[in-house]
Amino acid sequence: MPHHRYRPFHERVNVPVVDRSWPSARIERAPLWVPVDLRDGNQALAEPMDTTRKGRFFDLLVATGFKEIEVGYPSASRADFDFVRRLAAADAVPDDVTPVVFTPARSELIDRTFEAIEGLPRAVVHLYIATSPVWRDVVLGRDRDQVWRTVREAAERMARRASSLASPGSVRFQFSPETFNLTEPDFVLELCDGLTELWDASADRPVTHNLPATVEIATPNVYADQIEYLHRNLARRDSVILSVHPHNDRGTGVACAELAVLAGAQRVEGCLFGNGERTGNVDLVTLALNLYSQGVDPMVDFSDLDAVRNTVEHCNRLPVHPRHPYAGELVHTAFSGTHQDAIGKGLAHHARRAAELGVPAAQAPWSVPYLPIDPADVGRSYEAVIRVNSQSGKGGVAYLLHTHHGLDLPSRMRPDFSRVVQEAADDSGRELTAKQLYELFLVTYVVDAPVDLGAHHVDVLEHVEHPTPDGTVAYAECRVNGVTAWGAGTGPAASAQAVLSAVDRAVR
Repeated sequence: MPHHRYRPFHERVNVPVVDRSWPSARIERAPLWVPVDLRDGNQALAEPMDTTRKGRFFDLLVATGFKEIEVGYPSASRADFDFVRRLAAADAVPDDVTPVVFTPARSELIDRTFEAIEGLPRAVVHLYIATSPVWRDVVLGRDRDQVWRTVREAAERMARRASSLASPGSVRFQFSPETFNLTEPDFVLELCDGLTELWDASADRPVTHNLPATVEIATPNVYADQIEYLHRNLARRDSVILSVHPHNDRGTGVACAELAVLAGAQRVEGCLFGNGERTGNVDLVTLALNLYSQGVDPMVDFSDLDAVRNTVEHCNRLPVHPRHPYAGELVHTAFSGTHQDAIGKGLAHHARRAAELGVPAAQAPWSVPYLPIDPADVGRSYEAVIRVNSQSGKGGVAYLLHTHHGLDLPSRMRPDFSRVVQEAADDSGRELTAKQLYELFLVTYVVDAPVDLGAHHVDVLEHVEHPTPDGTVAYAECRVNGVTAWGAGTGPAASAQAVLSAVDRAVR
């Protein structure tokens, strides 16, 4: 492969060397999460959302608890313009939610954007322009001075339009130097500081400077260095909300966002489950639940994550991968025997610990192997935690029989039944459900027909009996003429049936 065609990041952009503080920082509170599904995510769909799907997605974001939501690019399409007007006309924006609208640095498009937000109780108008050398040279055909002149004229127009609104103070401003991570840091500072002053930002009416990794170019530590440099050097820092917008071209969008927050970012733009151009925007679900798993309040509610996923899949018409962090269909499921054994023991230990503390299991401190969070906290049931196929072991089989049918197999019996299960799974090549496992158990170990003991000598090596929701079950291990076998029985004569079943299996 012709790797020599590509230049490393340090040949493309100078990242000032700083006395880094971010490696020793900790994230102790959630940043402001800003979903951009309705704008950035929407533009990446083969079939953009219609008004109904957009409305359903907006309602989901509000219900989940997002306080700032990018709702559209009103000058880009009639659909986006109409959706913003619908929010304004229907008084559909809750008092604690601020819509964000997106505009390029062009006067007629800025005017169209302000027409769209007329009547909204509050809004952030988000101005962007590409700033890095290759975009300036190839796309815009402008040098640094020309780009700054374009930005300044656009910002001045935005300020005039805002002052003419019925409620001038209802609008705040945001600026994105698109392709920030490939732009000279001194130029980013020049642009951002210039707009902070021009818009007369203050602590009670701050400007948002949003620094996108529009296309990932380096390892996440490089992005963190870039963010920390801006965090330390921005003018009127207490009047600025420092925001980031990572993409996922290198597959490290989540890491970039987390390190950026360590480096001073206060706000993160992204999409639910990472939809977006190319490999997508950073995934806000993963970011929020990563904090949750560390004992930090994510400030959004994903307690019914399946419902969130279903709505997003419907609106985007894209599936969420079954192995997607936290939300995927299989992420809380174990097929491996060793994993199943550890999870089963961990869940039992958790239940005992909760009882010792005198609290419900749902409130007890969580520490279960292979499960970073309690699946129940995101609306998952334990029924799907352990599933059995040919890779599974005795622990998983025993767990499912106990959970679904109340059977507590003796420890020495479990390997015996596990071999039966593995043979059945190998033959079918498919997963076995708890119902199928129970049926296989009955067919294997419970003999209903009378057994002729004949002249056989029978030693009962182990006998266990316990109640179940459906009655009594018993297990017996017997040795008959040197052959050892397990049997089981149910009902009033469970013990006798277990012995007879074991004998029947031994003499077959």
